[in-house]
Amino acid sequence: MARFDMYLLESLSSSWRFTRFGSKLGLMLGLLWWGAMGHSAIADDVSPGLGRALDPVELKRLQTHVFADGRGLPSGSGNSRQGAKIYVEHCAGCHGDNGEGARAMELSGDRSLLASAYPDRGIAVYWPYAPTLFEYIKRAMPPEKPGSLSDSEIYAVIARLLEFNGLIQKGQRVDAAFLSSLDMPNKDNFRSKYED
Repeated sequence: MARFDMYLLESLSSSWRFTRFGSKLGLMLGLLWWGAMGHSAIADDVSPGLGRALDPVELKRLQTHVFADGRGLPSGSGNSRQGAKIYVEHCAGCHGDNGEGARAMELSGDRSLLASAYPDRGIAVYWPYAPTLFEYIKRAMPPEKPGSLSDSEIYAVIARLLEFNGLIQKGQRVDAAFLSSLDMPNKDNFRSKYED
């Protein structure tokens, strides 16, 4: 077992040799791992003693990923009228009264400016898939207290943002099915850096 430890330590060290910093980092990581394992490799069926098991309530609180096609969107819904109140309270201070931008990026803007040197970066032109708005807001907004909005409040805020961008009518309800089916206006004009 000690032989395996030395092999792993050498592997970690040599894999980072491309820079002086990298080799030191590799050596440090190897030593940390070697020390954490009690100077010998452990059997596959033994836990390294890191962390703890989560109870069902904690597991439920963990965030899931929302994909571009809508997989992972939670249940719930909200409309733009509800979203207007939430937006004023949690968003307008940074993003402006109508999403025009203030201390933070604009959320609505002039789509005709997209090809200009200074394009507006409103959601309608700068966001290729509507479902991913949900995850971004859930994880990052409001910046002083991310994760504080309920799923229905997030749907309501998204409805308000879509209304700002002329993508839905006033008062329209937004939910997982709607976001999954919404084609964003500029989605076909995004290009991978790997495309020719």
